[in-house]
Amino acid sequence: MRDPYDVLGVAKTASAAEIKKAFRNLAKKYHPDQNKNDPKAKEKFAEANSAYEILGDEKKKAQFDRGEIDAEGKPRFTGFEGFGAGPGGGYRGQRGPGGPGGAEHFEFHFGGDAPGGGGRAGFDPSDLFADLFGAGAGGRRGGRAPRRGEDVALQVTISLAEAVTGGSTRVFLPTGRTLDVNIPIGIEDGKQIRLRGQGHAAPPGGEPGDAIVTIHVAPDPLFAISGRDLKLDLPIAFYEAVLGAKVAAPTLSGKVELTIPAGSNGGRVLRLRGKGLPAAEGKPAGDLYVTLRVLLPEGADAELEAFAQKCRTAKPYDPRKGM
Repeated sequence: MRDPYDVLGVAKTASAAEIKKAFRNLAKKYHPDQNKNDPKAKEKFAEANSAYEILGDEKKKAQFDRGEIDAEGKPRFTGFEGFGAGPGGGYRGQRGPGGPGGAEHFEFHFGGDAPGGGGRAGFDPSDLFADLFGAGAGGRRGGRAPRRGEDVALQVTISLAEAVTGGSTRVFLPTGRTLDVNIPIGIEDGKQIRLRGQGHAAPPGGEPGDAIVTIHVAPDPLFAISGRDLKLDLPIAFYEAVLGAKVAAPTLSGKVELTIPAGSNGGRVLRLRGKGLPAAEGKPAGDLYVTLRVLLPEGADAELEAFAQKCRTAKPYDPRKGM
């Protein structure tokens, strides 16, 4: 196993952010999904993961820098300091009863006195073996849960018709893969869809991240979206506003007959219940709010102008009074 700093191509003084960036670049470059015809890419991808598993973990990185673990994360056993020394460290070899022909036994000392003599405060030889071999109480290996891969944020824009009827749309992942995302019926602008396991890869043993897709609904030429409600500007003739009328108004499900009350001013809002976005996610269907816009006929009209002159002379009024 190569030095993890060499694998990621960073200096020992590199910051956590620099190490993370280097790993992500390599992971993206050698990801098996993007290198199906390169058998060595899988090895390089695994090597980068192993290197980041050490350098991406603050504790493991410190242990590696101190020489306590190797490039595979395994403890380095270098012997005991002062091995072979006399009192104060190492061991003392003693022959058992019977002199040179007797059995030998060894007493290990770790810089302290014999049992009962106080020893070095707080030191327990079993702790040394636990640190070296990763064993906790009862000899079980310690460790934390595998690191999870990072999530990916994606944006996709759909038409109002797609938001109303649902369906599917295609998204492109940073890894180069494409996915078809199911669009629920009646989805609102800004809603998010989570794709489990479609994010960045994780170090060995960890789960990949998710892809989080934010849905945007494109502006529509007729309808404006407001939550689950829709808004529509509807042009009407001046005589329809004065006399009242029944006119055809567009909705998401086709045209409906809308009643214009007599004497309606431009800007008046009429409400069509249930004609907004369809019911979804436990929410009822929205409403359609129709704003009346009074339009005059195009081109000059002598009779209309004469009628307007007569109204101005006989019945003048100030529509801006109080402004």
